[in-house]
Amino acid sequence: MPEKYQKILYWLGTGILSAIMLFSVFNYFFNHEMIKGFWETLGYPTYLIYPLAVAKLLGLFAILCKKPDWLKEWAYAGFFFNISLALVAHLVAKDGAGMFAIVALIGLLVSYYFDKKLFSAKS
Repeated sequence: MPEKYQKILYWLGTGILSAIMLFSVFNYFFNHEMIKGFWETLGYPTYLIYPLAVAKLLGLFAILCKKPDWLKEWAYAGFFFNISLALVAHLVAKDGAGMFAIVALIGLLVSYYFDKKLFSAKS
């Protein structure tokens, strides 16, 4: 596949991941009571809402800045665990929001694959 198309797919996956994470962060900060209610229903501690929002912003920053590689790897790993656990929580809650988690997971995997292929330091 030509590098031009790989870059398009990278930015498409990264854009989808970023949009969903930013939507999540927006809700964590500006619809806190609604999110708090969802978290309480699932039995999650609500004091983690704000730190998770900040972690998502820092993770996006690490991915988009592209350096250092080890930090970017941790950011991708953090998003993978966050999205995977969110998918399970939404499926258990049967609230219909699992589709966002599936789309975010696809965006994450596409972004990660093409990031490794295009931008990671060659050994």
